[in-house]
Amino acid sequence: MALIDVKAPSVGESITEVVIGEWLKQPGEWVEEDESIVVVESDKVNMEVPAPKAGVLSKALSEEGDTVAVGAVIAQIDPDAQAPASTNTENTGETVANSTASTSTNSSQQAHVMPAAARVLAQKGMSAEGIQGSGPGGRILKEDAMKHQGSSSSKASASKVAPVVAPKAVAGSREVESVKMSPLRRTIAKRLLEAQQNAAILSTFNEVDMSGIMEIRKRYKEAFINRHGVKLGFMSFFVKAVCEALKQFPAVNAQLEGNHVMYHHYCDIGVAVGGGKGLVVPVIRNAEALGFAEVESTITDFGRRAKDNKIKLEELQGGTFTITNGGVYGSLLSTPIINPPQSGILGMHGIQERPVARDGQVVIRPMMYIALSYDHRIVDGREAVGFLKLVKELCEDPQRILLEI
Repeated sequence: MALIDVKAPSVGESITEVVIGEWLKQPGEWVEEDESIVVVESDKVNMEVPAPKAGVLSKALSEEGDTVAVGAVIAQIDPDAQAPASTNTENTGETVANSTASTSTNSSQQAHVMPAAARVLAQKGMSAEGIQGSGPGGRILKEDAMKHQGSSSSKASASKVAPVVAPKAVAGSREVESVKMSPLRRTIAKRLLEAQQNAAILSTFNEVDMSGIMEIRKRYKEAFINRHGVKLGFMSFFVKAVCEALKQFPAVNAQLEGNHVMYHHYCDIGVAVGGGKGLVVPVIRNAEALGFAEVESTITDFGRRAKDNKIKLEELQGGTFTITNGGVYGSLLSTPIINPPQSGILGMHGIQERPVARDGQVVIRPMMYIALSYDHRIVDGREAVGFLKLVKELCEDPQRILLEI
């Protein structure tokens, strides 16, 4: 039987090319049918490419980092190759096993060095010996080789420092590493630049006393988990508050298309989450119709799958408004950039205990700064300020969210 081609898959209607990510299998290795052999990356999602048939991976026609067209042949499998021998040692003598142990170890180690890592090691004249691989199955990745390189370079340079007569300032490392931008990072850069150039973006700020939300979470923490199997977080309060505010200020939930303003009578809320390859914004559909538990379950699921790059393309599309929480990374205040073609984005930030005035008294309260960036072409300043003020009021008096008042 002829070699079987493995082709770069289509990951979306408008995507014509993908980037070869990590090879999960190396030439000469046996693969089972439907076993993942390589990861391909696009500007939206990553996808594992399965083997169409069982056999030996005969050729890898593209290297990590290569850009290939959708449908291009990236590997070939030999389905007639002999399957690997069983690990059963009943019919194998100990002498034979011992005599081949060293060779097997060396070839196994070599097979686990990924191409990108091998190039780094070759450039520096180094071997893979002593490197602990962090990839699947102990594979040595480029990052592992770079770390090993840095450690070895530091030791080598330290041993070559010549004595000097007079004390001099010791310069730090002057190395420059050139790394090609991933499709996801290129798309993020492009879209953020477009947002700045094609929209009249302004920002307005307010602050929220988080005492009410924190009291509810503390009071019903265990009951909520026992009933719904998920924690009650801050994000669900803000999602529901935003949905109520968007009803009162529909321009913030609108989009500009040519000379028309498209008003949405539903709330598809994008929630920014950190993924394995960068920030992604999956969308909670019809968030206005969901309960707190449904919102929390959806966000938890997004966060878990984003770390494994398992977010689906269709989950990233659309969205009428976005919420981003820089507070989880320690941000105290920021001006988030609109996710086009949307007209608004809410930025949440870290919670700090600060002195505030209440009824003529100075008291300590857990406070959070919030920011709304909006497209001034559609949203007037009065509407933007009113929207953010209502979000503040709803979060400070969470019962209003449940009563929709």
